[in-house]
Amino acid sequence: MLEYSLLAGLLFGLYFSLVGLGLNLVFGVMRIVNLAHGDFVMLGALAASGVYAAYTVSPIAAAIACLVVFTILGFPLYYLLVPRLLKSPDPETLSIILFFGLSQFIESVTTIVAGPNERSIPGRALGAHPIAILGQVFPAAWVSSAIASAIAVAFVFLYLYRTRIGRLTRAVMSQRDEALATGIDVGRVSGLAFGIGLGLAAVAGVFAPFMLGGIAPASGVGLTIQSFTVIIIGSLGSPLGTVLGGLIYGVSLSLMQSYFSSWAGLLPYLLLIVILLIRPNGLLGHRVRYA
Repeated sequence: MLEYSLLAGLLFGLYFSLVGLGLNLVFGVMRIVNLAHGDFVMLGALAASGVYAAYTVSPIAAAIACLVVFTILGFPLYYLLVPRLLKSPDPETLSIILFFGLSQFIESVTTIVAGPNERSIPGRALGAHPIAILGQVFPAAWVSSAIASAIAVAFVFLYLYRTRIGRLTRAVMSQRDEALATGIDVGRVSGLAFGIGLGLAAVAGVFAPFMLGGIAPASGVGLTIQSFTVIIIGSLGSPLGTVLGGLIYGVSLSLMQSYFSSWAGLLPYLLLIVILLIRPNGLLGHRVRYA
C-alpha cells in the first residue's frame, strides 16, 4: 500500500508541477498574482472534453492546440491588463483584486455558456490497458498524463535555459529594473511569459479530467489554491521550486488519500500554513529563487 501510494504520488506530483509552473512563471517575471490561473486550467479541461465529445480528438492533440491557442490569447490579455497594473504603486495587491474579478467573470460566463455540470474524458482516451511500474499497476491515463506533464515541464526548462528569449526571461525574473536599464524589451518578454503561463495552465487542464476527475466551471478556485500550494512549497518565482513543490504535494496528497481520506481536502490549506510558518520563502529559499 505504501509503495503504491508513493509511486502514485510521484505521478501526481509530475502533473501538479505542470499545474503550478505557469502561475510561478507569471509571478517570477511580473510579480503579479494571477488568481484566475485555475480558471484557465478549467477552460483547458472543458475545451479538451468538448472537442473529444464532438470529434474524438486525442487529448495529446488537444494539449498541443491549447498550448498554441491560449499562448496566443495571452498576448492581447497581457496588454489589456498588465502594463497599467505594473505602473500602479502596489501592483501585487492590485493584481489580486484584478485577477480575482477576472476569475469570477470567467466562471460566470463559462457557467452560462457550458452549464454548471462537470465534464470528463474517458480514461481509455489515453490508453485502455493498465501499466505496471515497479510491480504496481496504475491506470494508463495517470501514467500518460504524468509523462506528458514531465515533457511540458522539460520544454519550459529548455526554453528558459537554452534559448535567447529564455535567458532574457530569467534576467527579468532576477532583476526587472536592471533588465530595463540594459535595454531588454521587458514588455515583450513579459507578454510572452504571460502567454506561455496561460498556455501551460490550459495544457494542465487537458489532463485534469484524468488526474482530478470531472471538471466544472466552479473548479477554478480549487485549482488556483492547489497551484499556490505547489509554488509556495518550492519557492515563489523559482521554476525548479515548482517541480519540487509539485512532487511534495503529489506524494502528500496520495498518502493522505490512502490513509486519511476524509482529511485529504484539507491538505492544500495544511501545507500552506505549515510552509508559511516554518519557511515562508519556500524550501529552496532565496538562494536559487531566480536561478
